[in-house]
Amino acid sequence: MAKLSVVGQAFRAGRITPTELAAREGVKIQTLTRLLSELEADGWLRRVPHESDGRRFLLSLTPIGRKRLAEAGQASDASLAKIIQTTLQAADVDLLLRACVLLERLDESLGGAVDSSAPRRAVRA
Repeated sequence: MAKLSVVGQAFRAGRITPTELAAREGVKIQTLTRLLSELEADGWLRRVPHESDGRRFLLSLTPIGRKRLAEAGQASDASLAKIIQTTLQAADVDLLLRACVLLERLDESLGGAVDSSAPRRAVRA
């Protein structure tokens, strides 16, 4: 899960420094060092020199990394769909679909600018 989270952040950012990635994940850079090396060795990520600072580098997904991320997303979607289908009753599925519409409306109202690195707070109705 940690690998997919890091890869997802890199996908959303396009190109990102390891320090920025650590901040988005809410961890110290030292925590990510080994994971980033593994992802690079496995072909998920590549390092490219930073445009303005030769001492730094940027991470980006490789084409293989993009393909693997899409496959992981599809597998996750299929798994969730199966769980919904086998666990929930029709009325609950309808309620869930209505909730999704409301969440999308909220996201649009925010301009899609939800900060995924921000701490989550419980919302009470």
